[in-house]
Amino acid sequence: MQNTLLTPYEQGNHNQTTSWADCIAWYDMLARRYPAVLHFAQIGVSDMGVPIHAGVVSSDGVFDRAAIKAAGRPVFFNNNGIHPGEPEGVDGCMALVRDFCVEPERLAALGRTVFLFIPLYNVDGSLNRNDSSRVNQDGPESFGFRGNSRHLDLNRDFVKCDTLAARVFNEHFTSWDPDVMVDTHTSNGADYSYTMTLIHTQADKLGGSLGPFLRETMLPAMFSGMEQRGWPTCPYVNPVQDSPDHGIAEFLETPRFSTGYAALHHTIGFMPETHMLKSYAARYDSMRALVETALDFTVQHGATIQALRRVDRATYREARSLPVHWSMDESKPSTFRFKGYAAVYKPSILGDYTRLSYDRAAPWEREIAYFDSFPADVEVPAPKAYIVPQQWREAIERLQWNGVQLERLTADESRTVDYYQVVSVQSRANAYEGHMFHDEVVLERRTDTLPLRAGDYIVSLDQEQARYAVEMLEPLGHDSFFRWGLFNSVLEKKEAYSDYVFEDHAAELLRDEPALKAKFTAWKAVNPALLSDQNAVLDFIFANCERYREPEWRRYPIFMLM
Repeated sequence: MQNTLLTPYEQGNHNQTTSWADCIAWYDMLARRYPAVLHFAQIGVSDMGVPIHAGVVSSDGVFDRAAIKAAGRPVFFNNNGIHPGEPEGVDGCMALVRDFCVEPERLAALGRTVFLFIPLYNVDGSLNRNDSSRVNQDGPESFGFRGNSRHLDLNRDFVKCDTLAARVFNEHFTSWDPDVMVDTHTSNGADYSYTMTLIHTQADKLGGSLGPFLRETMLPAMFSGMEQRGWPTCPYVNPVQDSPDHGIAEFLETPRFSTGYAALHHTIGFMPETHMLKSYAARYDSMRALVETALDFTVQHGATIQALRRVDRATYREARSLPVHWSMDESKPSTFRFKGYAAVYKPSILGDYTRLSYDRAAPWEREIAYFDSFPADVEVPAPKAYIVPQQWREAIERLQWNGVQLERLTADESRTVDYYQVVSVQSRANAYEGHMFHDEVVLERRTDTLPLRAGDYIVSLDQEQARYAVEMLEPLGHDSFFRWGLFNSVLEKKEAYSDYVFEDHAAELLRDEPALKAKFTAWKAVNPALLSDQNAVLDFIFANCERYREPEWRRYPIFMLM
């Protein structure tokens, strides 16, 4: 092979990864040489103004997205470099695309399937190059940084979309609507014999027809295919206690993560995680094997996957109730035959505690508990449509980026709607990815006739992107817009009182509002210790009286037409 067609990884000592500049220049060169095989172009820019690129490989030279979608061709999407310190997918994708260009039989094997890829997604982080930020990882010699230029983890940003990169990804993903996605990573955590572990879209959460197909057909084929390629693979090692000995649990990848985001679009997603302690060469080889295994399965079963996606979208549109939250059922573990190392506990030399280590001289193989059941624990009645008032621009933009069809009211009117009253919210004590994420939310569902304005948006669920709309607009969804704080202003009461004036007025309110008096009597019985706190007493009366009620306070501002 010509030296110019060797990737930086192949030209070096197999412990090096490409830089962003070399990666993009190499793909540009390849696309110029093989224009009938590869189309490569910029799709957007990062927060730091760095171009983000994507490529398309097609066996018949057709690259036009509209033509490909109109022909109903399967689309396989390979995303790389979301964490630039985990770069084996970046290097492996370069070699795979090159092989499509120079090996006619490999290109022909794609058939009707289109290979879509982002060569290096977190371009900002890739430019922050170092050799030390991956604390426990064996190679490569130099690599990029996990955070982007705003110090955000892009694999937590798929629905909150704080970054320009996430917006680019949302729009690109939605426009292509891939059938299968592989997003490449490197793992940390326990020690074990496997080089490759695999996170997949959690089958119960994926649901419908795709979930059983993934669990019963595609995953067994994937594990078998990796075994045949010489890379035995296990599910992502997510110990339920401190080591795999006690069992592992499937990773519930909510929509903040790439595979959870893909599930909102009824796309099967994989997040392969090579093991940090294995050599970079081994991690590279196993990642190439995993991507090709998933791609080959998609080529063989693309029509089936597409048919199941159509069925699931239609079923979702017709459902009377919709799940929005899932939790692990610890009472129903299955088993997985695992190859591990003996866990060793011994006193630390650093402090007065016992530390964990693994003895590679004492390997073991046995069945361990595998917790893979995640039934829905929150379901909501399916509305006919949601109403998103036009002032909530951040929510509307994200719906639009994801292809959600929106209609606008043409005149002011009043409608009877369901809505949620926020009873309480508990948020994380510290900032998480730029937000005070709302972990615990308690709601009351209410019905009222409310005024709507011309220009407000109606989001019908009779559409292809219904699932995205539901899980983002229902506040109890794992990663709903509400949990990420897009509607935080409604949680703050806007008016206040002066205690020395309101003290006398509060007594009048209790006299004039029997419902308030009953609530206050009940509150006093439950909270006797607070009766000595003037602020607590007056706050309760002010918050619960009818006279000074603020209807918008704690009223979740998205309404439902039932």
